[in-house]
Amino acid sequence: MSVVIVGGNDCMVRRYKDVCKEYQCQAKVFTQMKDGLKNKIGCPDLLVLFTSTMSHKMVRCALNETKGQNMIVARSHSSSMSALRSILEEYAG
Repeated sequence: MSVVIVGGNDCMVRRYKDVCKEYQCQAKVFTQMKDGLKNKIGCPDLLVLFTSTMSHKMVRCALNETKGQNMIVARSHSSSMSALRSILEEYAG
């Protein structure tokens, strides 16, 4: 399963990827709005939005890019490891 995580903390990127690996998922993590974010999201099976650590513009960009695709969008206000684990447990576990 491929997972794209948008938002979160810069210092947690490695941990997010490690947790995804525990659930046999490949992960891309975007913690900041950068040029080309639209082109880099791709077509994941699961899109995780950590809404407390991202701008409204970044949320709109991620959702517009994935509109019309057959994927699951999970939103979490918290960007903690336990929040990510519970999302992965629900959708990938």
